[in-house]
Amino acid sequence: MRASISRLNSRVRRNQANGAANNNADSICTSGGMSGAGRSTAARALEDLGWFVVDNLPPALLAQAVEEVKSDQESERLAVVVDARGGTMFEDLDESLAGIRAQGVDLRVLFLEAGDNELVRRFESSRRPHPLQGSGGILDGLVRERALLGDMRSRADLVIDTSSLNVHDLRRKIDAAFGGDEKVALRATVMSFGFKYGIPVDADIVCDVRFLPNPYWVPELRDLTGLDPAVSDYVTDPADARDFLDRQAAILDLVSDGYLREGKRYVTVAIGCTGGKHRSVAMAENLAARLVKVGVEVLVVHRDLGRE
Repeated sequence: MRASISRLNSRVRRNQANGAANNNADSICTSGGMSGAGRSTAARALEDLGWFVVDNLPPALLAQAVEEVKSDQESERLAVVVDARGGTMFEDLDESLAGIRAQGVDLRVLFLEAGDNELVRRFESSRRPHPLQGSGGILDGLVRERALLGDMRSRADLVIDTSSLNVHDLRRKIDAAFGGDEKVALRATVMSFGFKYGIPVDADIVCDVRFLPNPYWVPELRDLTGLDPAVSDYVTDPADARDFLDRQAAILDLVSDGYLREGKRYVTVAIGCTGGKHRSVAMAENLAARLVKVGVEVLVVHRDLGRE
C-alpha cells in the first residue's frame, strides 16, 4: 500500500518541477461503494476531470495523502478510492474523514450503490467472484460488504445508485457533481499515418487524403516531408485540400457536443496517405492549426514520419 503514497509523492514532485499553479489544493473526494457498482468508471471520470486519483488506499493513510497534496501549495484535487477489502483497516475511515474535515478541507464522500440483483448479474456476467464471498456465494459477499460499508454510506455527501445506469450515464453524473464551473472541452489528437503501415487502432475518425497530388512525384519535394513549407504549400494549395480541411473542422465541431454528452473527452483524428511522409503530415499540421485557432486543445502525432 505504500506504493500508492509513493506515486503521490512522485506526482507532487513532478508538479513542483513543472511549476504547477494552485487551483484547488483543498478539494478532496473520497469515493467508495459496493463492488461492481462502478468505482472504476467513477475513478476514470474523475481523472478526466483533472483529479489525481489514488486507488485502494487504506483509510489510515488518507490523512497522509491529503498532506502530500497540500504540501508546497500544490494544485491537486485528490480523489481517494477506498473499498471494503481493507478489512479491519476500513474501520479507520470515519476517524480519518473527521480529522480531514477538522482541517477545513473541502471533503466530499461519494458512495456508489446498486441493488443486489443487479450486482449479482454483473459479477456473473464478468465471471468474477465477489472479493468478500470467501467459500460462499456472491450474495454472501454482498452482505458482508454492505455491513462494512454501512457507516460510509450513511455519511456520504452523494449516493449514486447505478442499478439502471450505463457507463455514460454514470460519467455524466460524476461530471455534474465534480466537474466544477469550468467548461469541459473536447481534446483532440490529430495523427498522420501511412496506410502501408496499417490504420491506427486507436483512431476515432479516419481520413484518407490520397486523393491529393503526391509530392513524392515532384523531384525537388521527394526528400522533404509535410513539415517543410514547400511540401505543405504544395499539398494544401488545391481547392480540394482547403475544402477538406474546412469540412473536417466542421465535422469535429458537429460531433464534439455529442462526444462530451457521452462522456468522451478525447478524440483521435487519423489522417492517412500512402507512406505517412508528405500529404498526411501536411494536412494533419494544417488541421491542428485550424483547431487551435478555435480553442481546441490539440496534440499532433506523426506516427510514421521517418520510417521511409
